[in-house]
Amino acid sequence: MLPETAQCLKTAAPLFSQTVFLKDLRRLSTHGGAMASHLQARRHFAVSRCLTAKVPPERKPRERVEIPGLEMVTYGERMHYVPGLSKPVHPQWERDYKDPRHYRSPPAHEMPLYKEKPCYVYNQRTSALEGVRQALWLTKTKLICGLPPQLLSLAESPANQIPDQDERVQNAIKHARFWDTTEERPGKEKYSNTLLLNLLHLCATLQSSHPAIGRRILAEKYSLAATWKRGEDLFQIRGQNGLLQNCMDPLPEVSGKQEVGDTADHVLETFYPVSPTIDLQKVNVYKEMNCSGFRGDYPYPHAHTLYFLEGADPRCKLRPEQFRAKMFMFTFGNALVRAHNLYGPQRVLDRPVTVQAVGTNGRIFQFMVFQLNTTDLSGDDGIKNQVWLDEDVELYDFAKVRPLIKKKQVKVPAGLAGYKPETFSKFLALYLHGAV
Repeated sequence: MLPETAQCLKTAAPLFSQTVFLKDLRRLSTHGGAMASHLQARRHFAVSRCLTAKVPPERKPRERVEIPGLEMVTYGERMHYVPGLSKPVHPQWERDYKDPRHYRSPPAHEMPLYKEKPCYVYNQRTSALEGVRQALWLTKTKLICGLPPQLLSLAESPANQIPDQDERVQNAIKHARFWDTTEERPGKEKYSNTLLLNLLHLCATLQSSHPAIGRRILAEKYSLAATWKRGEDLFQIRGQNGLLQNCMDPLPEVSGKQEVGDTADHVLETFYPVSPTIDLQKVNVYKEMNCSGFRGDYPYPHAHTLYFLEGADPRCKLRPEQFRAKMFMFTFGNALVRAHNLYGPQRVLDRPVTVQAVGTNGRIFQFMVFQLNTTDLSGDDGIKNQVWLDEDVELYDFAKVRPLIKKKQVKVPAGLAGYKPETFSKFLALYLHGAV
């Protein structure tokens, strides 16, 4: 190529690129948004076309126009499709037998349990927007931070402690995080369940010195149903909750009559303009019932402690505040059902009903003690229920299979680090409550 020709091409290259850009700009202005969306779809080089293409609009069903005296000519009698003839309309075929695989429920207003007044249902997957504050209002309860001191003193006595307690608890943590798997590291759902069962097994070793522990049993996958009225609205707790420890004997009340009477002066916190029924399921087909999930002759009728796992349901992940609200509501539901079975429609209970709850994600624990003082929940005045809550208590800081190294320095060593024995002391105190 001659030097003069090469110099001409170098000079014309910027002009050529500007011309192409102006042509694309004219096309873009001519075709409008369609061209813009096409160019935008071409920019995503790492995304497949099915993700960048436009979603086709939904087809609108054709309206059938029926003219009286004028019947449509269909191909129904010929038993096959004929171009030019309309499609026949056949009546809905109904079976003369019951097939559960093809059952169609009737409309809600035709069901026998249909009621005009709606009911707000709290289930195991409900994510309450206001969390514990919303649960406090729904159950007419006064919140007390921290666990009762008389419960914490149970685990401080040397007679109530496990031999080699700290070493055995650390081995239980290591078993759940390191040893109970063939993989590199177990999932949270697995090791949290293993750790909870290991800690319960450790606490059960005190049965020889505390025979009352043998009067308990663990139950799971039972359905709870509790109904109450709050103001003019009707509420229900329905569904399955966590692992439940039942007992032959009821738990003793935590606060005396004087403290219960002082709750009448407590003012419930409101969260206006948020509705208290937000995020609750609104239903019109329901039945008012109070069922503990067990038969009347069950030898372990009293609920002692509920154990919740934060990652038990992979299809429903609750934030910590909503997880504590779930613990609160199901603890209240178990206490309310037991109060109805013992005292009937009595308002202020002669002997309060106490139920405990423990929640964990495998590292952080939530401790709760609930005392039901009254079943009169319609108004805001009068005696209130009580709940003691100790939240976000860490059992240990880190449990690393491999050390955490940053800038050639070991930030967190491999193994268990930062074990906190006071957390297990609280766990043991709730377990020994009622057995000492």
